[in-house]
Amino acid sequence: MARDEQLKERWEQIVNKLSARFADGEQLDLDAIIYLIGVQELGKPGMRFKKDDKLNLMHIAICRLLEPFGFYKFDFQDEDGWPHYEMLEALPPLKAGEQTLLMKEAIVQYFVEKELVH
Repeated sequence: MARDEQLKERWEQIVNKLSARFADGEQLDLDAIIYLIGVQELGKPGMRFKKDDKLNLMHIAICRLLEPFGFYKFDFQDEDGWPHYEMLEALPPLKAGEQTLLMKEAIVQYFVEKELVH
């Protein structure tokens, strides 16, 4: 199977599984999935979050997702349990489509590691 086809197939599996579990079957978009990963990484799924917290959760997710690509490294967890990352390398300038593709690849890799998709 071609790499692009495998990515597309795995992406659809992830969207379908997460949408069924967290959105009553409505399709979750990329931002919603990134947010869910942030909540997962924080480890406090039942907590209510303010708007600023939601942005921080998305930042946590992006750092965690791009860590295997060498852009970030986990640094420490603060006294409230929030993970902090150190930027190792700035992201190269990417067009919107390239950015979306990178995030989808990173999300698929994340869920392969978590054994949600194969």
